Amino acid sequence: MLNQLTKGLGRAVRAATVATVLVGGIAAAHAQDITGAGATFPAPIYTKWGEQFKATGGGALNYQGVGSGAGVTQIINRTVDFGASDTPVASERLASNNLLQFPAVIGAVVVVVNIPGVDGNALKLTGPVVADIYQGRIRMWNAKEIKDLNPGVTLPAVAIAPAYRADSSGTTNIFTSYLAAVSLPFQTNIGTANSVPWKTGVGAPGNAGVAAAVKNTKGGIGYVEYAYATENGMQSPQLENRAKKFVKPTMAGFNAAASQANWAGAANMAASMINMSGDTTWPIVSATYVLVPKNPSDPARAANVLKFFDWAFKSGGPAADQLHYIALPKTVQDQVRTKWKAISANGTPVWK
Repeated sequence: MLNQLTKGLGRAVRAATVATVLVGGIAAAHAQDITGAGATFPAPIYTKWGEQFKATGGGALNYQGVGSGAGVTQIINRTVDFGASDTPVASERLASNNLLQFPAVIGAVVVVVNIPGVDGNALKLTGPVVADIYQGRIRMWNAKEIKDLNPGVTLPAVAIAPAYRADSSGTTNIFTSYLAAVSLPFQTNIGTANSVPWKTGVGAPGNAGVAAAVKNTKGGIGYVEYAYATENGMQSPQLENRAKKFVKPTMAGFNAAASQANWAGAANMAASMINMSGDTTWPIVSATYVLVPKNPSDPARAANVLKFFDWAFKSGGPAADQLHYIALPKTVQDQVRTKWKAISANGTPVWK
């Protein structure tokens, strides 16, 4: 974790936006390069993996953190070698666009706050309370609903300033899936999607944008992938989990959720890790996904994408740990490699 917030924010923004090229420069990438676009949730780890993969002689990764929705659109249009989405794509859409989906890494979404005079890391919140905040039902930090959860804590009479993703976001989908699971009013009034009709707050682009909005706003609250919270030294409240225990966001809690994923029974490997059981389990955990064509027009570039993720599975674990992600279990990695056999060009398998 960085000690200087501004320095950390700069790193997160750089990681989440672009690796080395702009959109217009993708077509000019060298043959050995890998181009991808999409979710900002995994952008820090993809950037780190890209640096390490290039150091091995594996070519450069040019990744744009433009949001899950844009990433899906770009791979459908075949303007990148792979798309990235935190939201699993529906089977029908995968089939109609001849795409293969597989998980790449696991991460967690946390709530971040900026409350004057309050240790946000010690603050306790429940899912229904957070849901009511984002519905505009709870508007002040000293509201009774929050005070009742935090006896002995002096909460200020400061207005709550929610921040949310302005772009089509898989992180939003993960966060709203959790809120909809624990709050029927939220499920009814707002629902679950990459973009939802928020009742209050201001939008910001990307995980880095939400982190900046909260950091710069007195009374702010938002949701970001855990790496952005740690990189920026932000405060993350405890959340009540399914076992009715208040838990801090920790790698142990993320692993407790990830260990319960039913990969074998999940269509297109879209295993849910939202609101899982267990006393120590963090309630908002998810895999992030990669989308690649099953019929690539350039088999050499397609093979390079698979080589990159094969390298990441084999050698990217330490970097994932460093940035607070969870590497896929080896059995899941092997399942992914088996899925790759469905990718072929002119009848010849790309992955051998």
